[in-house]
Amino acid sequence: MSTKLRDLIRNVRSCKTAAEERAVIQKEKAAIRESFLANENEYRPRNVAKLLFIQMMGHDTEFGQMDCLKLITASSFTEKRIGYLGLTQLFSEKSEVLMMATNRIRIDLNNSSNYIVALALMALSEICTTEMCRELASEVLKLLTSGTSYIKKKAALACTRVITKVPEKIEDFAEKCELLMEDRHHGVLVGTL
Repeated sequence: MSTKLRDLIRNVRSCKTAAEERAVIQKEKAAIRESFLANENEYRPRNVAKLLFIQMMGHDTEFGQMDCLKLITASSFTEKRIGYLGLTQLFSEKSEVLMMATNRIRIDLNNSSNYIVALALMALSEICTTEMCRELASEVLKLLTSGTSYIKKKAALACTRVITKVPEKIEDFAEKCELLMEDRHHGVLVGTL
């Protein structure tokens, strides 16, 4: 049985010393590892959320990266949301397994749900490598003009990341951004600027 995030926070806050806090964190990390190894799917979102908290406390959480990737492939929106949050916080651009997320992000960028597309765009705007930007630039470019206002503003933010990583794509995006400057939605205008 996995402990809840609020119980972990309560246990950490009740610690009197830094050594006691480290012991609580190490014990929880061991329990999370066991849960991941046992492939307990029902506890995976909860465990990744706890890893996010542990990472914010300054502890190493790299062992949870593969489980974040498993969560972004889930069909449930809540699991995807935790997975993408883990992707943006637990990964770095130097992570070896980050490239494994590229295909899943491409699939989610073409999803019919605006919320799932938004999750993929936000992950792309937060963390991606130059190779990922090259591969996904065409999908982002398509979303700049064909999406709803909600998607357009998130695509504009993702464009910033793509252009920063792949400067030769700036001309492709500049044409689309000129069209977005005529949009009536303020969020799209601010994102484009």
